[in-house]
Amino acid sequence: MTPPDEGPPRDGGTLRERLVAVATRLFAEKGYEGTSVQEIVAAAGVTKGAMYHYYGSKDELLYEIYHRLLDVQTRRLEEIADGPGTVEERVRAAAVDVLSTSFGNLEDLTVFFRSTHLLSPERRAAVRAERRRYHERFRALVEEGQADGTFRSGTPADIVVNFFFGTVHQIGAWYRPGGRLRAEEIGEHYVGLFLDGLLATPVARA
Repeated sequence: MTPPDEGPPRDGGTLRERLVAVATRLFAEKGYEGTSVQEIVAAAGVTKGAMYHYYGSKDELLYEIYHRLLDVQTRRLEEIADGPGTVEERVRAAAVDVLSTSFGNLEDLTVFFRSTHLLSPERRAAVRAERRRYHERFRALVEEGQADGTFRSGTPADIVVNFFFGTVHQIGAWYRPGGRLRAEEIGEHYVGLFLDGLLATPVARA
């Protein structure tokens, strides 16, 4: 597995990027409800007026955190799905990318699954629609492999996709950098287990 992807821009970029990066860190550390606008602007080194020039509310900042990670992952998935290689190779590459961007953006992941319900109803619906499109594109790859006999067809593709993403979404709850296994090693185990259960003829491993 390749090293964790850098994903969305971090501190030190444009003012918009700095505000989102700071908000992501604070929301992950203190929770969305436990973080005030004043704390965000103080940590970013800007005034409230500067923040409101770009983001009209704390809710809009929260939505931007969701949107930017989903946007990165969706664009990369489209490139992989439409790129060269067998369906097994493309699903493997897609799974590796999901894990790389997840490990590389743990704070975003933490915020993502801790605070979705705190978005405004309109933005919550928008995020769910984006995530659904992303999962549907991944499911289409699985269905392609099931149709040509590469993957087992006994398990509905929806269950395959929900199982995979369900395990990935829990990473932020238990993974801490500096543990016994590096992120890349954990990712390799995840992908191996996923594909071993999916392939019609699992690959023999030493």
